[in-house]
Amino acid sequence: MSIFTKIITGEIPSYKVAENADFIAFLDINPNAKGHTLVVPKKEENKIFDLSKEAYTSLMDFSYQVAKAIEKTLPCKRVGMSVIGLEVPHVHVHLIPLNAMEDIQFMKKVTLSKDEFVDLAEEISKNF
Repeated sequence: MSIFTKIITGEIPSYKVAENADFIAFLDINPNAKGHTLVVPKKEENKIFDLSKEAYTSLMDFSYQVAKAIEKTLPCKRVGMSVIGLEVPHVHVHLIPLNAMEDIQFMKKVTLSKDEFVDLAEEISKNF
């Protein structure tokens, strides 16, 4: 069972910003930039291209909606998207507010307090 499945089942807490029957979006606790959000299918699947075409398309649609909510919440030049999948064996899309190329490189991290995470998750959720 992946850490994301534990988040989905509520075994591990998260800063959830959006959810439907098939997907969940929550703030990354080790973000590249403020607002860095993970979009995860509730069904555990290791690789994005192992998803059915329908599940893949639905994941992209849900990610689009979350990205639009992030854009409404945080000032940024754009919301970038990355799918790597090596760090957790469960499909996930990184949505990262970008102001510079370094924001997408997974080398620079920002630190937020618990209260900042809670407030940010609520704000993005309101815009979803």
